[in-house]
Amino acid sequence: LDRNTPRIVAGRVLGLRDLRLQRDAAIVTWLAEDKDEVAVRTGRFGPAGPRGGTRQLVTVPKGAAIAAVSDDEALWVAWTQAAGPLGVLRVPLNTIGAPRTENPATATKCSNCGSPLGKPVAEPASKPARPAGRSLPRWLIPAVIGLIIVLCVGFFVAQSTRRSQDVAEVQGVQWQRRVLVQALIPVTRTDWLDQVPQDANVSKCNGRVRSVSPDPVPNSVEVCGTPYVVDTGTGVGEVVKDCEYQVSDSWCVYETLDWVAMPAVVAEGTDYNPHWPETILENNQKEAGREESYSVILSGDGETYRVPVRSLEELQKYQPGSRWRVEVNGFGGVVGVEPAQ
Repeated sequence: LDRNTPRIVAGRVLGLRDLRLQRDAAIVTWLAEDKDEVAVRTGRFGPAGPRGGTRQLVTVPKGAAIAAVSDDEALWVAWTQAAGPLGVLRVPLNTIGAPRTENPATATKCSNCGSPLGKPVAEPASKPARPAGRSLPRWLIPAVIGLIIVLCVGFFVAQSTRRSQDVAEVQGVQWQRRVLVQALIPVTRTDWLDQVPQDANVSKCNGRVRSVSPDPVPNSVEVCGTPYVVDTGTGVGEVVKDCEYQVSDSWCVYETLDWVAMPAVVAEGTDYNPHWPETILENNQKEAGREESYSVILSGDGETYRVPVRSLEELQKYQPGSRWRVEVNGFGGVVGVEPAQ
């Protein structure tokens, strides 16, 4: 069925807009001229008719009308006007409910009824499909990272627990003694005004929030959050907001004298007679402590080991040329030393 049939040049019915065939009825949509506009009307017609085969008449403005009646073989649709019938359409009943197919864009005739269609539209040439890249599963990257972590931890544990032994000979010793020194010199500090030492020279201060109080106090400013509604149980909500008081104080920069660490005085050697370095202090300096460290150099089967010892008495046990059994972990670190039998 062509949507342009029937086309009336001077009549009131301008033509069919659509005829959709369903299982038990035909839905007919037509155009009718209504004063200065075009109205769209729709009617439903079945094989037995809406009222047991009686004639169904639908009236449109200006005297134009469309009617439909059915018999045992077909559905008859007629267009009438005061001047006389304008056209009759016969739709066989065996087409009602028949499967319908979409017309291709390039078709010139309707594949269902054979009526001519409008100007064919050329289908755009399809672009060759780009081969889709194979994306990695989402779980793969976390699994690889987890596997690497497990392997690293396993390697560290294995190397730490692995043990090997070597017989090494003492090649020498090392020692170092340090005297820590501090000097009383001017320094710049920052603190709250009430924490600044009395003999300090305050250079500048500025206001800063020091604490928060639930109640108003001197030097405080009320700060409130976003209002919200609280259910009062009466059906009427109450708008409330949470507030607090920020207490400000003076944060100052000042200069004062303080004890500051200076370079240590160091003495070191490779013999068994360590001594403390000679220390000459200035008037504004003082000794802040002493530190000492000792180590033994052992040479084994192609390897050299540096073993720290805790005291001078222990260092003196490692005499030059003496042999010691060294226990080494997988990283080459010495975990135990005992005299070789």
